[in-house]
Amino acid sequence: MEKPRLSFWQIWNMCFGFFGIQFGWTLQMNNMSAIYQYLGAEPDKIAGLWLAAPMTGLIIQPIVGYLSDRTWHPKLGRRRPYFMIGAILSSIMLLIMPNSPSVWIAAGSLWILDSSINISMEPFRAFVGDKLSEKQQSFGYAMQSMFIGGASFIAGFLPMLLNRYFGINNESVNNSIPDNIRWSFYIGAFAFFLSVLYTVMRADEYPPDEKELDKLRAQKISPMDIVKEIFQGIINMPSNMKRLALVQFLTWPGLFLMWFYYTPSVANYIFKATSTSDPNYTSGVEFANMTYSIENLVTFLFSFTLPFWVGFLGKRNTHIVCLFIGALGLFSFQYVHNPNYLFLTMGMVGIAWASILSMPYSLLAGTLPPQKMGFYMGVFNFFIVIPEILASLFFGWILKNWLDNNMMLGVVTGGILMALAALACFFVKENVPQFQEEESKISH
Repeated sequence: MEKPRLSFWQIWNMCFGFFGIQFGWTLQMNNMSAIYQYLGAEPDKIAGLWLAAPMTGLIIQPIVGYLSDRTWHPKLGRRRPYFMIGAILSSIMLLIMPNSPSVWIAAGSLWILDSSINISMEPFRAFVGDKLSEKQQSFGYAMQSMFIGGASFIAGFLPMLLNRYFGINNESVNNSIPDNIRWSFYIGAFAFFLSVLYTVMRADEYPPDEKELDKLRAQKISPMDIVKEIFQGIINMPSNMKRLALVQFLTWPGLFLMWFYYTPSVANYIFKATSTSDPNYTSGVEFANMTYSIENLVTFLFSFTLPFWVGFLGKRNTHIVCLFIGALGLFSFQYVHNPNYLFLTMGMVGIAWASILSMPYSLLAGTLPPQKMGFYMGVFNFFIVIPEILASLFFGWILKNWLDNNMMLGVVTGGILMALAALACFFVKENVPQFQEEESKISH
């Protein structure tokens, strides 16, 4: 079927749910390292405590993608049932998470929260591929980047705003999570649910024809079918997907090391906090959240310009330039002494983040068969989560034994990896054969 051209507001409606997903994701990413330290975790243990995020993504996303490819609900369609299930579970966990009394309960809550977010997140990537023609896909993924940037900007400022303008306490008492962070998570729970509900109610999906519908009704799915599909999918990936996979494999550790170590680094090295009970530590955490918000404001604004840069440079070259800018931002962190310069540093990361959230998926979508769009988007996620697993398992040891527990150097290492990703992107092909030419390789 030739896909019709959608209006701006139709694309807005189908992408708006990502605002809520990213609102919850940002609260988690910006605050979990600090939460672990508030609850008494040592610096070299923080990376391992983040293992929940990649492990759940590795397991959940390809399974949800596989199932959503084979789902059709008469009212909710193919992807939207998973949007709703994930939103309900995530909202519940955002209410529970900030009341964790210990490190291990917080880590266990993170496992459940991450699983729930992944149920909603993966089908949203496939949703753009389902609904938009190749000419509009770049705009669709840029719209998702815009909502991601906007949500992250608001969520990043939220703990500080609750403290300064609503008088909600920002101090940790007896290794407890501060009240302003807890209330931020509560607000995030409602933002997540209502945003996803908006997309479920305001966006539709293209129904299958009678032949496909009969096939969906007659299918029987077993766990072995899913395992077999995942294994064959990895082995028989389209060639350009393999090149993009290497770029992702190098890009995302740079981001994860930033999320692991940036916030406590700002508190410890720039605000000179001596412990988590030192008021300078809370001030550093709040300031880091503000700079994350500026990063995401830049992402929000720069996303509007991505279609222009794609038209001028092409998708691949746009991504290369953005990755180099982000790498320079992370690498420059070690030279910052005045906290205000962090706004520039993180603004550069925001440019890279806008591209990371859209260009790889836009480059990938045209090479995939429509009937396996969700599955292959889930498999593509492997090359995000596997490097995070490696970072979670081993970078704590590297930090302790090679970098003298200097968390700032962990952030700098992320910049080096992002620069390597930009170099790997030179091997990605932009104008590749359409999915029909690859289909014989990837069907079974």
